Amino acid sequence: MAGALLITSGTKMNIAYDVPMGTEPKFELISTFARSIDESAFLISVPLKGGRPLQADPSQKLLMRYNFGSEQHIIAGYVDDVVKEGIRKYWKIRRVQEQRRFFERADERYKVALRLEYMQDTWEPNEDGIIEKEEGMTLDISFGGLAMFLNRRFEVGETIFTTFPKVGTSDEGKLKTDIPGVVCWMREAPKGSAYKLVTGLKFRFGDDEEKEVFKDYVSYVKNRYRL
Repeated sequence: MAGALLITSGTKMNIAYDVPMGTEPKFELISTFARSIDESAFLISVPLKGGRPLQADPSQKLLMRYNFGSEQHIIAGYVDDVVKEGIRKYWKIRRVQEQRRFFERADERYKVALRLEYMQDTWEPNEDGIIEKEEGMTLDISFGGLAMFLNRRFEVGETIFTTFPKVGTSDEGKLKTDIPGVVCWMREAPKGSAYKLVTGLKFRFGDDEEKEVFKDYVSYVKNRYRL
């Protein structure tokens, strides 16, 4: 479970029902954050629908969006209980291991499936002293980040290194170095997927030259696949 929530009492939250990956959730309900109970549970005011309190569905996963500073966050959870305090009623939300952090995106994202590899430099090397990489596949990609399918779970804020495939014969279709990315969110993959999880990464380039080389790579992929 991620650490303590970056949120204060009275913060407005927009709520949506969870949807399959690739579908945009509709944040049509409004609630107010009341307080944390512990690191895995907190209270929110009961959302209204049509002017009436919404009935809690413990089996329905909820996405709760709020702002903290200049960043927008989404946390996920289920209604664990309905708590009455005086004349007020609250939903007790039990968090699940997911906290998506959204950054302002200046770059357009392109939907493309590229088989790539990923690893962490803290993984135990094999008997030859080599860290074995695992395979993943991109869901979409931009100049500054990507969404990818994978089978290993990471915590929000962790850094992983991605190795992109060679595309075509041009030098622009080949990257000579791995690209580090920070995990912004992690969630279960849709049923029937070849992978267990989906994650979003925000790249951290070593310098402007590395960033420009990657932009050329994404532009080449875009033109090659006519995205």
